[in-house]
Amino acid sequence: MELSDLDYELPPKLIAQTPAPSRDASRLLVIDRARGGLEDHGFAELPDLLRPGDCLVVNNSRVIPARVLARDAAGRQVELLFFEAIDPRRWRALTRPGRRSRGGVELAVGDAPEARLRIVGADADGPRVVERLDGAIDELLREHGVPPLPPYIERFAAPTAEDLERYQTIYARPPGSIAAPTAGLHFTPKVLDAVQRRGVEFHELTLHVGPGSFRPIKAARIEDHTLLPERIEIPAGVADAVNRARDERRRVIAVGTTTARALESAVGMGGRVRALDGEAQIYITPGYAFRVVDALLTNFHLPRSSLLVMVAAFAGRELILKSYGHAVRAGYRFYSYGDATLIL
Repeated sequence: MELSDLDYELPPKLIAQTPAPSRDASRLLVIDRARGGLEDHGFAELPDLLRPGDCLVVNNSRVIPARVLARDAAGRQVELLFFEAIDPRRWRALTRPGRRSRGGVELAVGDAPEARLRIVGADADGPRVVERLDGAIDELLREHGVPPLPPYIERFAAPTAEDLERYQTIYARPPGSIAAPTAGLHFTPKVLDAVQRRGVEFHELTLHVGPGSFRPIKAARIEDHTLLPERIEIPAGVADAVNRARDERRRVIAVGTTTARALESAVGMGGRVRALDGEAQIYITPGYAFRVVDALLTNFHLPRSSLLVMVAAFAGRELILKSYGHAVRAGYRFYSYGDATLIL
């Protein structure tokens, strides 16, 4: 499929700059794959849209304060986005501008006493290896890091106190993501309680969102893109619960594309989901036959992105573009702090 086939027009005013007044006040577009139908709902109605026995699986990864602003020897700003630990003093990071973060460059963070960093190398695909000279990187993030809001949010470089809470799911625990698993941002304790009282199973896995999730597709054909692996952990109890649901013909509902990627990456022999502590390697494109996920709860995604590619693989390009066109006309809010879709 050509990358241009996954383009759509979005008025900038529909890119959500702030979260809804409350998490569950967002809207929910229900997309019926069998009928090709669309229904407008509120997210608070989600429990009534689910069936007793559904198996709801979420990603419980916690967003780390990964963005750090540093200065070079001339006092010029360098932005670092730390995403993977090599050892306590060395992490991989995306940097910009790249010309200020070549090998050997030293950077300072904060006021006296400054934290000292050195660029010690670069990976072939662009990330830098950054060493802290006076301590551990995770301490640097706790002291100087900020939540890594996406750049289409205008205050991304200066998050507010509200962002500290709202750019995190209420069930986030193990730290490691550099972007929120945004489909989960809509859940409140009240909604989760109603979901479980409905007789829906609730299970958690972990996929730490890395730079691959938002790395631009530059290839003309989406199949020629390489999607970077991401760290995942699927406990044995969760794998067993998903397999039981499938054996009993109950729906497995993935909350977010990250959860869907994790589950589909863990399918082994005979179509069984296996416990896994490793990496999600799969790149899901149109034509892929989903082996685990029966329904997908997800936000609206950027044009020409790997996330939109997965959604198009799940629901079909034509239905997704029809749905997004409806959402634009109906004034839905898009992207991380925006509204959600439930694809059945």
